[in-house]
Amino acid sequence: MQSNPKYLLILLLIVAQTTLAQKKDENIGTEVVNVVKPYTATISDAFKVKETPSLDDEDNSKKEDIQYNIFSFPVASTFTPAKGKAAGVDKAKKEKLFSNYATLGFGNYGTIIGELFVTQQLNRNEYVGGMFRHHSSQGGIEEALLDDKFYNTSLDLTYGNQNKDMSWNADLGYQHQIYNWYGTPDYLIGSLSQEDRDLFLNGIDPQQTYHNFYVGGKLSMEDSFFKGASIKYNRFWDAYNSAENRLILKPTFEFAINDFQINTKVIVDNVSGSFERSYFDSNKIDYGFTNVGIHPSFVYNQDDLSMNIGAAFFYSIASEGDNNLFVYPQITAAYKVVGDLMIFYAGAEGSLQQNSYREFTNSNPFLSPTQFMTPTDRQYDIFAGLKGKLAGNISYNVRGSYTNEKAKALFKYNSLESFTSMDPSNKAYGNGNSFGVVYDDVKTIAFSGELKADFSKNVSFGINATLNSYTTNFEQEAWNLPAVTVGSNLNVTFTEKWFGGVEAFFVGQRYDEYLTVANDPLFLDRNKATLNSYFDLNTNIGYKHNERLTGFLRLNNILNQSYEKWFNFPAQQFQVVLGANYKFDF
Repeated sequence: MQSNPKYLLILLLIVAQTTLAQKKDENIGTEVVNVVKPYTATISDAFKVKETPSLDDEDNSKKEDIQYNIFSFPVASTFTPAKGKAAGVDKAKKEKLFSNYATLGFGNYGTIIGELFVTQQLNRNEYVGGMFRHHSSQGGIEEALLDDKFYNTSLDLTYGNQNKDMSWNADLGYQHQIYNWYGTPDYLIGSLSQEDRDLFLNGIDPQQTYHNFYVGGKLSMEDSFFKGASIKYNRFWDAYNSAENRLILKPTFEFAINDFQINTKVIVDNVSGSFERSYFDSNKIDYGFTNVGIHPSFVYNQDDLSMNIGAAFFYSIASEGDNNLFVYPQITAAYKVVGDLMIFYAGAEGSLQQNSYREFTNSNPFLSPTQFMTPTDRQYDIFAGLKGKLAGNISYNVRGSYTNEKAKALFKYNSLESFTSMDPSNKAYGNGNSFGVVYDDVKTIAFSGELKADFSKNVSFGINATLNSYTTNFEQEAWNLPAVTVGSNLNVTFTEKWFGGVEAFFVGQRYDEYLTVANDPLFLDRNKATLNSYFDLNTNIGYKHNERLTGFLRLNNILNQSYEKWFNFPAQQFQVVLGANYKFDF
């Protein structure tokens, strides 16, 4: 068949026109398409279950209408239902805190104890407070040949002002103490007749009275290189015309240089006083020392290591004698070996320790008013130890140290003033019934350990022990210093109302020395006295009547031991104190 050229040409024109149209506009446009075929889903539509579905089961019976009727009649009952409330976590009732309290107790040996603490907020920044304390006993120690009563009363007052950038307070106080030199040994008068014995004892008035007045204050600063200061002045005197003045000033500064914090502590410690006479003669004793010290240090912290590196410089000015310059190390470091579970610490520290008559009598009230005074050069105390937590509620600390001290103060027994027990010239404290202070160079090796545990909020326990080894230079022993001390305590809250505790301590053997006339009256024999170790057990129990009033019972020296804390000074035996504490607000 032959193609018609006319039709072939028309076909080519149509194809060419279509091709040109596609290249010119590739968008073919949009068009609405209506589908008239029903939609049939291949997956079931989701539906919501009706709360009351329709039931098409032919076996279901018709739902019956139910009518409710209430038949009321009276019931005899005394029950009153409590209002319902949502269950929750039981919480302990928050104990109300009171600003003031008073305590009063009485016991055998004519014991009276009392405390009164009051404080009042004057306004947002200012407050005042006061504390009164009293503890006395009428004595009654069986072995005591002289009156053994004592009396200790103090009153402390304070006024404070607290602001955002500065806070300060002023303090004022007075303390009155009465003690008796009751330690005259029986062997001094054992050979006397009863008449001479009574005459001798009745001729001794063993009472000593101490007075202390102080005034002072503290200042704290924020956002300043001057961090604060404290100042305190003490005036101390006794019944034998002994008097002492002491002024202590301690300013503190803090500087930051780069990443280091530099702390600088300054101390000015002046003590001066006099005694009317020495122990063996009537020569007056005057003393005075001014110690000026500066202690710069900087703190370094990096990861688990912290260090405090510094030194202490002291210049001691003596009113009678030479002036001296002292330099001491002040270096401590701590490293967390296993977080808070085990921390290793070590250091070397030293200081010039100011000694005073008041501090001596606070440690041993049976001193004679005839002391020679000088500072103690605590050259160094090198120590190392481990501390941390065995568990979340148990902490420990073990420590070893080596200390070197020049002119360390030791209490030593005073022998007879004239070595004749019936000599009327003997002072009240000169009949083998007082103590003096001697100084020696002492090296001490010590090991100590401490364990504290809070088993729960109602039970806590603690125990500590120290072992000491002393080396003296001049004296035969480190007089009256124990080689072993152990202390322990347990406190328990039994119920919401009842609580109690037990405290025990052990003090090891100590030594003292006394002099007696030798066969040749021109010479004296030195006799070493051994003070036996002792164990003291104390307990207390309290009953909380309400949030304000609490009663307590204290039992001391339960084992009824007649031990000697000081040579020839036996302690009170079994003691009972019954009292109450009352809390209040104004």
